[in-house]
Amino acid sequence: MSLVRLTIKGISYSQTQSGAYALVLSEVEGSRTLPIVIGAFEAQSIAIALEKEIKPPRPLTHDLFKSFADRFMIAIRQVIIHKLVDGVFYSSLICERDGIEEIIDARTSDAIALATRFNAPIFAYENILDKAGIYLKEKEETNPDDDPYSLEEFEDENTSQEETTTENEYAHKTLSELNTMMDEAVANEDYETAAKIRDEINKRKSK
Repeated sequence: MSLVRLTIKGISYSQTQSGAYALVLSEVEGSRTLPIVIGAFEAQSIAIALEKEIKPPRPLTHDLFKSFADRFMIAIRQVIIHKLVDGVFYSSLICERDGIEEIIDARTSDAIALATRFNAPIFAYENILDKAGIYLKEKEETNPDDDPYSLEEFEDENTSQEETTTENEYAHKTLSELNTMMDEAVANEDYETAAKIRDEINKRKSK
């Protein structure tokens, strides 16, 4: 079976499971996407690895694994999503040390959280995409800065309301105040709030 390379397209609230998130992977060369339901901790860990501006004061579990692997010269070469059973995805870490390759079983959410830290490519077998992959419709009108695909299928129905509330909450703050608030949120390990404040800072800088 052939392998298809995937990239992380985004993370959003899952409508199917309360308190969970949908990690959306997309084909590097293709138009299919693969939504995977993951827990809040794993979603946070993946998001932090992708966001270079937010640095946790203490290492998360996946950061600790990365430091441990680096210390003992273990590299993760790639992640393969190799099986789908009853809606559950199974993955493997392809690791290497001293030229010897080992395959380690892992939850898909953990495997991808580690892949982001090792800059390892993510693959899935073609038959998994055939079973669980979906096509997202291209937007009829797009701006150059817009994502050409819609993720509305995975967004919580309250997302737009939450975004409006967030905008109102930080709209009257100065950049200096926002930077201080983001530092405090990171120090308190409240990464969700830190990400929202960072978005507001970036929005103002782009104006």
